[in-house]
Amino acid sequence: MEGVIVRPETPADYDAVREVLDRAFHDSPDSESGLVEALRAQSDYTPELSLVAEIDGAIVGHIMFTDARIETDSGVVPAKSLGPLAVHPDWQQKGIGTQLGKEGLEACRRLGHRIAVVIGHSTYYPRFGFQRGRPLGIEMSIGRLEQSRMIVELVPGALDGVRGMVYFSPLFGEE
Repeated sequence: MEGVIVRPETPADYDAVREVLDRAFHDSPDSESGLVEALRAQSDYTPELSLVAEIDGAIVGHIMFTDARIETDSGVVPAKSLGPLAVHPDWQQKGIGTQLGKEGLEACRRLGHRIAVVIGHSTYYPRFGFQRGRPLGIEMSIGRLEQSRMIVELVPGALDGVRGMVYFSPLFGEE
């Protein structure tokens, strides 16, 4: 969509991000915004990987990536976890979420990250290259539906020989 600026969030954006999250996740107000606030307080918070979509000075979308790890038989492989991704209901279905996803994954690549994971809608996230983890030998510690547990290589070959269990920030809650 034209006129959308995607950029790292700043503390001045926090109230607007809360509003976007609360409106986008209206079934569970405060849960996603509370999660984002708690994730920001973690020592591994990376401001360059918490992005906002802005139109004419108004925040209309948000995406965040946090640390995850894949525990394998031969050690731990770092990954980034996508989530949450939200677009204000007045701006949904206009490509803003897709733009946030693409630019967020590109920011991960620029910062040297090789793998990203998501627990999300099985028909939405494949547009970014995500695929189900289980057929690749990747299990995930959270996510009710197997088809919602997805992974993507940010660098070709990053998953070669990687088999194991993905663990997310404890703030996401283990099942």
